[in-house]
Amino acid sequence: MIDSHCHLDHEPLFNNLDDILKRSKEVGIKKLLTICTTFKSYEKIKELVRRDDIIYGTYGIHPHEAKNDKVSSQLIIDEIKQNEKIIGIGETGLDFYYNHSDKIDQIKSFEEHIKSAIELGIPLIIHSRNADDDMLSILNNFKDFNLKILMHCFTGSKLFATKLLDLDAYFSASGIITFKNSIDLQETFKFLPLEKLLIETDSPYLAPVPNRGKKNEPSFVKYTAEKLAFIKEVTTEHLIKSTSTNFNNLFF
Repeated sequence: MIDSHCHLDHEPLFNNLDDILKRSKEVGIKKLLTICTTFKSYEKIKELVRRDDIIYGTYGIHPHEAKNDKVSSQLIIDEIKQNEKIIGIGETGLDFYYNHSDKIDQIKSFEEHIKSAIELGIPLIIHSRNADDDMLSILNNFKDFNLKILMHCFTGSKLFATKLLDLDAYFSASGIITFKNSIDLQETFKFLPLEKLLIETDSPYLAPVPNRGKKNEPSFVKYTAEKLAFIKEVTTEHLIKSTSTNFNNLFF
């Protein structure tokens, strides 16, 4: 089992890492991908990937931070080339729901991340909220460059998913699919091909049922796996094997 998106640099995970790792391994987690969101967070990411063999990391600037942490494709490339355990770019993308950064700053940052992902040939981890049209427009501008796309914590519509499948995207299911009011999202994941799916916690956020409301942690990914298996009408064992294979095919 693999948690394809967690934030081990955030509290309460960072200062309780030994316990977090112990519980992760007890439920059968083989890899954790801890996600960068700011320049400051990357300093912790570099420390985290040295702490245990199962921890891998990414480099990128969250769209909320695009106005403060200005990034270039060359900076991203230079940083990632220095560390073999940094295997993805992001979390990048567009968030026009909160608009913590101006639209122009978000788009500029996103495009720099895309260019670096193409240059390095590694996956781009995308956050997308209230930005379907702009997201598709930008990604389609790069559709001839074999961009490896991973839609993190996907909550989009079936129509949006269909258009992303045309770009050969992968989709990660978070604890949101366990929420009782997420019927439309469950239907979208039922529609999506199993060979295009990953699982994640986005911990310490979005804890799945039965732990909704608590601080999330990687070991809780098992509940998302169980729910996604139910949605896909396969065994949990088959779902875990498939999503782990998908992760490894995408990142390694």
